[in-house]
This record gives sequence, structure tokens and C-alpha cells, in this order.
Amino acid sequence: MTLSGADVRRLLDQHGLAPSRARGQNFVVDPNTVRRIARLAGVGPADRVVEIGAGLGSLSLALAETGAAVTAIEVDTRLLPALRSVVEPVGVTVVEGDALRLDWDALLGSAGGWVLVANLPYNVATPLVADLLDGVPAISRMLVMVQWEVGERLAAGPGSDAYGAVSVKVAYWATAKVVGRVPPTVFHPVPKVESALVHIERRPAPAVPDVDPAWLFELVRAGFGQRRKMLRRSLAALVPAEAFAAAGIRPEARAEELAVEDWGRLAACTSSGRPPS
Repeated sequence: MTLSGADVRRLLDQHGLAPSRARGQNFVVDPNTVRRIARLAGVGPADRVVEIGAGLGSLSLALAETGAAVTAIEVDTRLLPALRSVVEPVGVTVVEGDALRLDWDALLGSAGGWVLVANLPYNVATPLVADLLDGVPAISRMLVMVQWEVGERLAAGPGSDAYGAVSVKVAYWATAKVVGRVPPTVFHPVPKVESALVHIERRPAPAVPDVDPAWLFELVRAGFGQRRKMLRRSLAALVPAEAFAAAGIRPEARAEELAVEDWGRLAACTSSGRPPS
């Protein structure tokens, strides 16, 4: 079973709780939606799933229904008694912690192959996805529910208005696609925005493996920091004029025109970006 709207309101009342606006808490109250998320995540009995921001456990229950082994993380200590009462009877492991500060290696181990499934608050979604791609290789794929505009940015390609530095970050490590839309009416309280379901699959190797990623993303941040300027101006302090021709990049181009492979070539054609010999 999963939680209906009546179940969520009953749990909140029983435990003297209210959704925290500061934490961006909007609880899913539609069983069909959480089961759809579990289905799109493609998880089953052979999978180990980690859920961030488990809340009252509605999505946790849907994931457990698939037979997957589920670890649910929740930072809000007020919610933990209610969460545990809902999900521990069906075998879900509950972990108290802040996903932005967790020791992920200790939690997940080194075997890899984990799947992240989560309803992420808008205020942490972008840095959290970026941090997990950068530092937690044990997570091989993700299905995240985020604010629609955030989902567009995570999955955007060159030339899109939504394309930015985080889009390049995601493309460096993974492939990403918006796979669904979630209306605000399935949440309590009802938010003012729609949500997107984004599937992210980690690449076997980075898209541009032969450059220093720290240098590559320094260029990316500089380019998108002045995205309306031509690259020859926004990157003037970092990239010598001759490097554009060497990389096959027009100096008149703007940051949103460059795919991750283009950024990689540009990084490789500067002294700071060349791999050690």
C-alpha cells in the first residue's frame, strides 16, 4: 500500500506535524504518482535504492512494493517517528541525515550499482544532483522529481534557453532526459509549480575524460557567468585567442552554443587543461 491524502493528513495530525515551508516540504498524496515514479525508475528485486527526503514514506512504500532494497534518508527529525512507523514494517531502512553532508561512501559502500529515487526540494535539487555526480560513483542512475524549471536545466542541451553550467555538469557525467510531468494537485500542500521527472544515467566514463575537470568547469562557469557575451570576451582572462581556433570553436560563439565535448576541446587547448604527460 501507499499513502493517500487522508493517510498523510492523519499522520500529520497524529504526530502534531505540519509541512515545513523552509525545507520545501510537499508530500505526495497520490498512490498512482509514486507507483509511476517507481516504474519509471525501473527498479525491482535485484536493486538497491536510496531515497533522499523520504518525508512520510509514500514513495518509500511504492519503491518497497517493487521488491527493491530501500534506504530512506530524512533530515527532518520531526518526521522520523512517523516515517519509521510507516516504512520500517515493510523492510525499509531509515537513515537520519542531511544528504548534502552525508558520508556517502560509508552509507553505500564501494560496490556501486545504486539507484537514487527522490522527490527533491527546489532549494537543494541542483547542488545535490551535481554533488552526487561529482562525488558518489556508487550511484549509477537517478530518477528525481524536481521543479519543472530545474528539470529542464538538468536535461537541457546546447541552444536551449534552459541550458547552463549545470547542464554541462550533468552531460559530463551522465545522460539526462525529462521523462514525465507531475501536476501540483498530487501534493500536500499544493505547490504553485509543476514538477518534472528526470532520468539520469551515469556514463561509464566522463564525456571528455582527458582533461582536468576542475579546469574544464572553471571555463564553463566563466562562460555562463556572462552568457550573453561572446566567448572571446567572457573567457578573455582564461583562454588565449589562438586556443579557439585550435579547438575548432568560434570566438564569437556564446556559452549556450557549446556542447560538453566543445568545452572539453577548449579546455584541452589551454595549458591548464592538458592532461599530465
